[in-house]
Amino acid sequence: MDKSASIDRLNNAVADELQAVHQYMYFHFHLDDQGFGLLASLFKKVAIEEMKHVEDLAERILFLKGDVAMAAAGPVETITDPEKILQKAAQMEESSARDYNRAAIACAENADAASRQIFERLVSDEERHYDIFDRQLDNIRRFGLNYLALQSFSGEPK
Repeated sequence: MDKSASIDRLNNAVADELQAVHQYMYFHFHLDDQGFGLLASLFKKVAIEEMKHVEDLAERILFLKGDVAMAAAGPVETITDPEKILQKAAQMEESSARDYNRAAIACAENADAASRQIFERLVSDEERHYDIFDRQLDNIRRFGLNYLALQSFSGEPK
């Protein structure tokens, strides 16, 4: 096994996950400010899940005797429109799932089964996040922004 190749892949995922944390917390703040509390809470919840991903990745990097690069993949995009927020989030999750699938395959080819398993778990989580965001986006397209306003009187977004 080439540990440095696995460490590079894992650190790339750390950067991607940190980017998601920053972006989703930005979305959380702005959605909450606009009165879309339930959607804001959804973004906060997903950001916390992304933080747990960073922790899992970091533990593996340290086990492989690497150093965790704690830099986000890029700057936060200043998007405040709820529909555009959901489009961006769905795109981010879809891209991450695709990248993590590739990383899992590369780790398997590198005889690094433990890193492969981490990436496979991440794929599952990212696909679940994508489904959540895509479902919300679909509901906005079907019912308009009133859909989000009406949610403020009921339970968690489905």
